[in-house]
Amino acid sequence: MSVRRADSLGGRAAVVGIGATEFSKDSGRSELKLAVEAVRAALDDAGLTPGDVDGLVTFTMDTSPEITVAQAAGIGELSFFSRVHYGGGAACATVQQAALAVASEVADVVVCYRAFNERSGRRFGSGVQQREPTAEGTALGWNLPFGLLTPASWVAMAAQRYLHTYGLTPEAFGHVAVTDRRHAARNPAAYFYGKPITLADHAASRWIVEPLRLLDCCQETDGGQAIVVTSAERARDLPQPPAVIVAAAQGAGRAQEQMTSFYRDDLTGLPEMGVVARQLWRNSGLSPSDIDVGILYDHFTPFVLMQLEEFGFCAPGEAADFVAADALPLNTHGGQLGEAYLHGMNGIAEAVRQIRGSSVNQLSGAARTLVTAGTGVPTSGLILGADD
Repeated sequence: MSVRRADSLGGRAAVVGIGATEFSKDSGRSELKLAVEAVRAALDDAGLTPGDVDGLVTFTMDTSPEITVAQAAGIGELSFFSRVHYGGGAACATVQQAALAVASEVADVVVCYRAFNERSGRRFGSGVQQREPTAEGTALGWNLPFGLLTPASWVAMAAQRYLHTYGLTPEAFGHVAVTDRRHAARNPAAYFYGKPITLADHAASRWIVEPLRLLDCCQETDGGQAIVVTSAERARDLPQPPAVIVAAAQGAGRAQEQMTSFYRDDLTGLPEMGVVARQLWRNSGLSPSDIDVGILYDHFTPFVLMQLEEFGFCAPGEAADFVAADALPLNTHGGQLGEAYLHGMNGIAEAVRQIRGSSVNQLSGAARTLVTAGTGVPTSGLILGADD
């Protein structure tokens, strides 16, 4: 099993195209149209046509099926199509699935996409309102009667324990928000372009669920993002510098539930991301000191701190100081707190831009980027690198 030994995927596929719609609070068009716009933009960026595509990957929480997107985007026959579960935890796994298809020659060009009207349509932040009976819903059923109805309320439980264990105050979370908004302020594509914040602004924002304030919670966004994956060999003949998929992994921890893993021995970490971290380091042969930029899934600020600790960038309880010291360039697009909430797909695009040298907050000489997907759920991660 790959969780115990290195796999052979690394270096065999690359991201060659990225494309997105604008990020807004009211797109004024259907989710299918957003998906098609993003797919076409990504193919244009890659120097490819819809006729080159033979694979599509998206999320289970998606209203635009692969065959419908293929038809609407002018894509012909498909030899591979797939969906990944668990909301934002699927983001990097879509690219992993695309890379697996390319590496095994099941498909030549695979497009990963995510598009939704998450602000003007269904808002995930509104919480559980109606749910069909499912096995995974049983776990939520133990928490809903006590008022734990929203993602913020589920994360607040772990966040409160984290603060208590390490003797911290909610200001610890503010460093993530300030960092993201600083980068978003310089990113014209970001919803909060030109709007940095301070720790004082963070502390003054209203409570959502203690210890989480408004500025600890990601945006709700309308928009679409697409990623094009092909073989490393073919990538070298395309217009854009390839972002090679150095390593890719999924992870679910022991006693894993969907956002409510409250019966674990310890609530101060993210075991699912620990599973991903161990695989990425082993499969790539890299370590935290080799990473130039971190694009860490930031639906809620406390989970960014826990991710840094799971990956070994700092010791448990020390991530707030690590972020405050700017020890690792973090979420240089502004993250989901500052740019847009696209279930992490826009973060993958930013990791590609850093490798290309085209980010608005470009780090000189960036050669290795770490990207993570949603936490609190079964999750995924990537290491992207420059072509050697």
